Amino acid sequence: MSDLRLSGISASHPRTPVLHDVDLAVPSGTTTAVLGPSGCGKTTLLRVVGGFMRPDAGEVRLGGDVVAGPGTWVPPERRGLGYVAQEGNLFPHLTVAANITYGLPRRERKDAARVGELLELVGLPGDHGSRRPDQLSGGQQQRVALARALARRPRVVLLDEPFSALDPELRVATRDAVASALAAERATVVLVTHDQAEALSFADQVAIMHEGRITQAGPPAEVYRAPSDRRSAVSLGEACFLAGRTGDGIVTCALGALPVPGTTGTREVELLIRPEQLHLGADGSGGCPARVVRTEFFGHDALVELRLETADGPVLRARTVGPATPAVGSRVAVTVEGRPHLIDR
Repeated sequence: MSDLRLSGISASHPRTPVLHDVDLAVPSGTTTAVLGPSGCGKTTLLRVVGGFMRPDAGEVRLGGDVVAGPGTWVPPERRGLGYVAQEGNLFPHLTVAANITYGLPRRERKDAARVGELLELVGLPGDHGSRRPDQLSGGQQQRVALARALARRPRVVLLDEPFSALDPELRVATRDAVASALAAERATVVLVTHDQAEALSFADQVAIMHEGRITQAGPPAEVYRAPSDRRSAVSLGEACFLAGRTGDGIVTCALGALPVPGTTGTREVELLIRPEQLHLGADGSGGCPARVVRTEFFGHDALVELRLETADGPVLRARTVGPATPAVGSRVAVTVEGRPHLIDR
């Protein structure tokens, strides 16, 4: 295992800057998910770490060794990295066992015990070693690709949106199997993804990327509950925003006076409230009156669109348990559970 550190990384495609002064630390044995929309620079960042692209400025360190920086360049094959692409990229003419051992020294390629160990690690029966890629499902192919990446006992494993081509049910099962295998190997991992749920559930650390910059990095719960700005908040899931004003430990907004301990002074702020923080009670039970405008039912839960019945009442979105979804047009009372997060305006 090795830690990974990026310092001041800038990179560009011909005449087009992509990464801007990126700093990121991935501790040894942990997983970091780089989350951002298409075109924000996630894959370019992975290419710089992997050695497939030279940065214009900055430094990449693996386990304390500089592999890219001023006057230093270590090629990809000497960095000791494992890489899993979006499509797996298995060799169609080779068996699963041959795919896994491809790239190992010749004397290690016939090590059946190592192949069996890796197949077990990624949750595939040993008899899969004799099959060819076209005899496997998409999820099984991605597991084989991971086994191949782990075969050389890499210092860091790079995952380039490896689950995005799978259907939802298979994606979850494959992701869980991959996470278990990586944890068993105590691997240091960088995953790039545009999937919020994937980033939050898969990683020990989430790094949010916008327009070639890391805007925030931290534990999933921390960045979800306390994003640095509105854009980061939206990157991580549904969000409600309300204008407010602080004063004496409270914030006054369209939902009334909400307690926010520790706030001092008076200033204009924007409140971030996640939909699951909005509790819907029966009309007249206390709270801010609202009317249900629209609902999105997902079975296990639902999103309820509400308009507060105050002057120029804003529209909010609450998340409820599926069977408790109120009817469109009904009146409810809205209260806030937990502390809202404040963003200075």
